[in-house]
Amino acid sequence: MNVDYLRVSVTVRCNLQCVYCNPVGCCGIRHCDDLLTAHEISRVVRLLVECGIQKVRITGGEPLLREDVVHLVGEMAGTEGIEDLSLTTNGVFLESFAAELKAAGLQRVNVSVDSLQRQTYTRITGCDLLPSVARGVHKAIEVGLMPVKLNSVIVRGFNDSDEQIAALAEMSVRLPIAVRFIEYCPTNACARPATDYLPNRIVRTIIEREFGPLSGAVFGPGSGPALYFKISGSVGTIGFISGRSSIFCQSCSRLRLTSDGKLMPCLYSAQTYDFGGLIRNGAGDERVRNLLKLAVSEKSRFTKLNSFRDGFSMCGIGG
Repeated sequence: MNVDYLRVSVTVRCNLQCVYCNPVGCCGIRHCDDLLTAHEISRVVRLLVECGIQKVRITGGEPLLREDVVHLVGEMAGTEGIEDLSLTTNGVFLESFAAELKAAGLQRVNVSVDSLQRQTYTRITGCDLLPSVARGVHKAIEVGLMPVKLNSVIVRGFNDSDEQIAALAEMSVRLPIAVRFIEYCPTNACARPATDYLPNRIVRTIIEREFGPLSGAVFGPGSGPALYFKISGSVGTIGFISGRSSIFCQSCSRLRLTSDGKLMPCLYSAQTYDFGGLIRNGAGDERVRNLLKLAVSEKSRFTKLNSFRDGFSMCGIGG
């Protein structure tokens, strides 16, 4: 297995309360005493690059809540060996940050947009901020954070109507973006129940009923587990990430670094490697590198099926 992709959570703080991630505000807007510093994050990332990591995605919580996020992007962009540097955001502050992030070296951005209906967006996120997100998406396109990818988690009873799914898909017709439909997967007792999951095969049927057959699969930067298609005549693409209806563990090439320095071989893994504690106890690069190599080498034995742990918060790990 070629492990070359790292997702780095830089904060657990979030300004939204999405029903599938942070429904009771458990991640809140709060400070985290054991948050890795920019220097500590840069050090772990640098050593992981020496172990084969080539692609890095900055996540949260909401990463744009971190005061030094632009500095962090610059540090990672300057790390030799990183070929692809991206960031996932809820988009609320993206309009203000897009130009700075691009100038610092960020290449592309993913934005969470679960509905284009303002009332539904507010119901899902707990906040009436869709206009701010829309401006952020257009600003990201304007400054060249491309390709911009919109992530839409479809949840029964919220945004699963034909009208809402078609409206999201239509954005790929007129804008140079990838609209990605993500199957909902519950992670803790506070989130929506498992029965709220809608298979992507149904989502695709709705889209094709409205726009006609999708083209064959297409690929682009950072495709990951997504399968991409095109609506006829569109400038963008449609993506499907089907983590519930299909298992793609054997092709997973990613590791996750939490904001407090825990390295996770798998999102569902109970096994973690505490690099935050190791670094703060004065470990030298060689000792850190050796544990990183062990974590990378053991990645292949972790899958959703054999390493599942009890409920967890996505905002605490990094989306």
